[in-house]
Amino acid sequence: MRALLGTTVLAEAPESELIKIEGNWYFPPSSLNRERFVETDTQYHCPWKGDAQYWGVTDGGEVKPDVAWSYPTPYPTAFDRVGKDFSGYVAFGNEVEVVD
Repeated sequence: MRALLGTTVLAEAPESELIKIEGNWYFPPSSLNRERFVETDTQYHCPWKGDAQYWGVTDGGEVKPDVAWSYPTPYPTAFDRVGKDFSGYVAFGNEVEVVD
């Protein structure tokens, strides 16, 4: 599967390596096109997953803020709920299309 911002590939991995949480596909850290990502200061806390890290994405020389997020150190109890350790996996907002 691929995460696309326009024609730019942000992440790519087989579906078997992704995790679906609350309707969002989370891509493994190794699948990311890292040079496109810029850490932002946006803060968010999920009561069952923990603290999120948000990322902006560069597209045509412009940074689109908070397009992606991850949970670098989710609560261990969240692993039971999800069925797998998703530390550092990255999900994308509506601006990004996830395709087969």
